[in-house]
Amino acid sequence: MLLDTLVATTETVASTRSRLAKVDALAALLSALEPEEIAPAVGFLVGKARQGRVGVGWRGLSGAMGDPAAEPTLTVDDLDRLLDALGALGGSGSAAERTRTLRDFTERATAREQDFIARVLLGEMRTGALEGVLTDAVARASDRTGEAVRRAAMLSGDLGETARLALTGTADELDAVGLEVGRPVLPMLAASAPTASDALATTGEASVEYKLDGARIQVHRHGDEVRVFTRNLADITHRLPEVVEVVRRLPVRDVILDGETLSLDEDGAPRPFQETMSRFGAEAARETVLHPWFFDVLHVDGRDLLDEPLSTRLAELERIAGEHRIPGEVTSDPEVAERVSRDALAAGQEGVVVKAIDSPYAAGRRGSSWVKVKPVHTYDLVVRAVEWGSGRRQGMLSNIHLGARDPEGEFGEPGGFVMVGKTFKGLTDKLLAWQTEHFQEIEVRRTPGTVWVAPTTVVEIAIDGVQRSSRYPGGIALRFARVKRYRDDKDAGEADTIQILRSLIRG
Repeated sequence: MLLDTLVATTETVASTRSRLAKVDALAALLSALEPEEIAPAVGFLVGKARQGRVGVGWRGLSGAMGDPAAEPTLTVDDLDRLLDALGALGGSGSAAERTRTLRDFTERATAREQDFIARVLLGEMRTGALEGVLTDAVARASDRTGEAVRRAAMLSGDLGETARLALTGTADELDAVGLEVGRPVLPMLAASAPTASDALATTGEASVEYKLDGARIQVHRHGDEVRVFTRNLADITHRLPEVVEVVRRLPVRDVILDGETLSLDEDGAPRPFQETMSRFGAEAARETVLHPWFFDVLHVDGRDLLDEPLSTRLAELERIAGEHRIPGEVTSDPEVAERVSRDALAAGQEGVVVKAIDSPYAAGRRGSSWVKVKPVHTYDLVVRAVEWGSGRRQGMLSNIHLGARDPEGEFGEPGGFVMVGKTFKGLTDKLLAWQTEHFQEIEVRRTPGTVWVAPTTVVEIAIDGVQRSSRYPGGIALRFARVKRYRDDKDAGEADTIQILRSLIRG
């Protein structure tokens, strides 16, 4: 298929607010792809190319973009092979070779193809082709049920391969996709509530567990082989040898565990989140040790536990990893839930997660079975621009522009980000120095006093609430926003939505 056809479909999807129209356009595209093109095309559409990031940044790309071609000639396979080639480059002279490869390729692309290629390379696809819509399109094009496609995608962690199997395989082959030790699955997600009592009113009897101020991990063990994955399913086994050793000592042969890891100080209290993430993201071993704690188990020695109630999963977790379980209590009493919440905060943790005791593990979904409770409102937003500071912050990038995700384009471009406020509060000297360097690396353009950046950096913001405002397109503004931390473990597609923030307006 010509790449131009794929690009034209993304423009069609971005230009309509109708979910049905999006599904129709994407289903027609999927039906026209060759079998070997399906997985790469899906990866391009959702901004998750199978090759991952290939070492191309805004500056490198802008310097390597050739003059556009007049007519489209590139194919979907051509772009897929380009990413293979770029990902294979490394070592001395690789930067020059990457620039040459990019220029040769982009000179064969039309102007709109160049824009598409840039967004794919930078992980910056914002077409409104969200994974849920694309999942429905796969079901439509393959004549499979939406539930079958969703389950296969969740358990494989790969929508592209799921689409290929749905479109080229049988219904039985799709239904046969299940848990596989060593292959990560999408993590279950939690809704939010203001208090533990409110959360318990939603879940009924529940396990009220500490919400650790750490980084989420999913650990797979098959025999002596252990692999550790992030919440985004990236393999980071080589970074966490201490976690590998802990799981290797457990009394099991095969297991899949869900949990968190964080560093502790001399008194056993959690170190600041940024210290954990600095160690979590380091390619080389460092002195800081990360300790694992687990709150769920999805598979034990040939037995899948996804569809078992949480009570059964917790019993198995206690049996095999009791020493490394996250603290918590099972209760239906609001007073007990509030006490556990206070205990978690006193221990230096973020709060609690209240989990319905009879709930299955809903991979990849955010529902009412798990409800997180934090002492303040915190939301994950995306940095759109940064202003140069003044006075003591002269020469530093300081005031950040905050955007909430707009998945359906209710207030602008589908999949884009709606500005909801600015803040420089909560920024330490260390964070100021870091963001001054970081945001210039992903700079898109400048205006007097402001650096506009690729909307790829997620920051956790604490707020006292929101208020109605005509200043921003979404009709709201944040109240007393302050930076809590940068979320290196999240990508922009996981940011909170404008709809969630708007729901905070009373009445």
